[in-house]
Amino acid sequence: MEQSTQGFAETRIPDRPAGAVRVPSQAGVAAMDRERDAAPGAVRGEHTHSEPPLPRSRPAVQRSSVRGQILDALRTALLAGELRPGEVYSAPALGERFGVSATPVREAMQQLTLEGAVEVVPNRGFRVVERGARELAELAEVRALIEVPVMLRLAGTVQAERWAELWPLADATVRAASSGCPATYAESDRAFHRALLALAGNEQLVQVAEDLHRRAQWPLVEGPGVRRRADLVADAAEHMSLLEALIARDLDVVRSLVGGHFTGAV
Repeated sequence: MEQSTQGFAETRIPDRPAGAVRVPSQAGVAAMDRERDAAPGAVRGEHTHSEPPLPRSRPAVQRSSVRGQILDALRTALLAGELRPGEVYSAPALGERFGVSATPVREAMQQLTLEGAVEVVPNRGFRVVERGARELAELAEVRALIEVPVMLRLAGTVQAERWAELWPLADATVRAASSGCPATYAESDRAFHRALLALAGNEQLVQVAEDLHRRAQWPLVEGPGVRRRADLVADAAEHMSLLEALIARDLDVVRSLVGGHFTGAV
């Protein structure tokens, strides 16, 4: 449902610094979205007397592509602190910023509500959730309850060769941390943890852990909102140490590293 922003001040994302992730202009797709919004029958794939039907696959593919790009850009903006906790952002204002219509922005924001990053504000837009240290501690506790027992079980059963296959992912977290970009590191961090847990062969476990991990990465409203480069580098170094311990089957070190990895998260 379209949400009106009339009568309310809109908060816009400040101009991005050089080198920040940008969404390429999608003027043609934006025009298509506007036409689709103006003709409800076309959204459902119904034919009209005024225009010929479009190929069935083309709009869905393009729409999904734009929505995915917007979702990635919004996640980056959140992790970089460009979308500030407590502020309300409207889909039309964000669409103008990215050069697309409000529709893919609204769809991307709906996904972010499911991830706990934003919440819907009726007739205004979406407010970035204000998260405190207590919520982060609770997420860390839940993650530890789920992942630590699994990791300890895997440490005693998975062969060293399988663990060694994860070195490229651990190296990727180190490179991402060195870049100092929170969004780049967040993605590589989740990829590493996802690969570790995937060795358990439980897809439901991987999905639940992934959701908790992503929620734990959103910036706090208290203290520094964006993780510092030094924090990222220290976190990535623990990945390397953990792999070394897993390959050596040193369960005491594995237990210490995995437990501390969550409680020390910032």
